[in-house]
Amino acid sequence: MPNLEHPAYPAADLLHLESLVPCRESQVSMLLSLFGERQQFSFPSIFIYGHTSSGKTYVMQTLLTTLQLPHVFVNCVEYFTSRLLLEEILMQLQSYSGTEQTSPVHCDTLNDFVRLFKQALASQELQDQTLYIVLDRAEQLREMEANILPAFLRLQELTDRNVTVVLLSEIVWELFRPNSGCFEPFTMYFPDYSIGHLQKILSQNHPPEYSTDFYAAYINILLGVFYMVCRDLKELRHLAALNFAKYCEPVVRGEANERDTRKLWKNIEPHLKKAMQTVYLREISSSQWERLQCDGGEPGQLKGLSAHTHVELPYYSKFLLIAAYLASYNPVRTDKRFFLKHHGKIRKTNFMKKHEKTSNHLLGPKPFPLDRLLAILYSIVDNRVAPTANIFSQITSLVTLQLLSMVGQNDQLDGPRYKCTVSLDFIRAIAR
Repeated sequence: MPNLEHPAYPAADLLHLESLVPCRESQVSMLLSLFGERQQFSFPSIFIYGHTSSGKTYVMQTLLTTLQLPHVFVNCVEYFTSRLLLEEILMQLQSYSGTEQTSPVHCDTLNDFVRLFKQALASQELQDQTLYIVLDRAEQLREMEANILPAFLRLQELTDRNVTVVLLSEIVWELFRPNSGCFEPFTMYFPDYSIGHLQKILSQNHPPEYSTDFYAAYINILLGVFYMVCRDLKELRHLAALNFAKYCEPVVRGEANERDTRKLWKNIEPHLKKAMQTVYLREISSSQWERLQCDGGEPGQLKGLSAHTHVELPYYSKFLLIAAYLASYNPVRTDKRFFLKHHGKIRKTNFMKKHEKTSNHLLGPKPFPLDRLLAILYSIVDNRVAPTANIFSQITSLVTLQLLSMVGQNDQLDGPRYKCTVSLDFIRAIAR
């Protein structure tokens, strides 16, 4: 029994659509309910969010193309200004109009867009059914003029036309909502694929020369290795295609049959461990990786691929570590002398406290407040640093790493009285 049913669309098209979007039947059914029939007014704006590779873009493209619904699909990363975005929407609308326009469309303001949009929808075909405008990577709209996002949310009201705007994003709606308020779209969440969903989707791509059960067993092995570190469907599909030839080697040589899972696993295990080192990195091409597998070499033998990949820390995290180290080992009274250009006269004296005669590195790091850390950070960074959420999130990450290292060493944390310290060993561990 088919999961997708709607009286406005042929059953054959819905059955074909269901085969193209496995494990997303509930989301497609919800979208069909919102769309309604072709000539009906749909919801003015729909906001769809979810993590990377959760099927948002693919489902929308497949749904609109399979059911032959008039639509405009724009990636906001490619058209990163309001003028480029509005002109691209109008250019795509020309394909649905009866007359072809040879001159390029010029749209400088939102008022021009509304006027030209009404003219583009004057054709009888677009008047009789809903037009869908899909804006992929919609978080880029927040970088444009303040009136762009509210205008798209109520474009149906501004133009008095049967149009629905669909926003696709990886962040939640609360990060979109303007301070002045706007029309609230219908929000819809695409959850991540579970391991069962990934097994079902990846098993559909089995080669015709091998049985379905044989390829499904291979996908099960692949997910058992990579699922904990990689949930990206595109990356997993790439890995499955890249390593399948190595999995089939014992069968091709006649050393095992398709049911000898133990022999097949022993043959593929070392190669999957090598592939674990390059997940997401793409240090070498697919052809180089296949050549490496055929030669039986180690990852370090190819130029550009290292067994221990060097990963750079974020820009401000480096300076935060340096500032934390300086705050841990330098006395507070030396900050003015070290970090101010015009610190005034400082009298030279031989007076030293008893505990300062010993090296600070032997005494260990001292606790310091957050204000002192930020003051040192602002003084050692060349450009002006604003106290943004990015800075505080990196501070939180470093403090969390320090706490985890102390817990691992069975250190006692003194509850709310605990103050942050950064030792030299901790910085070396982070650098490694």
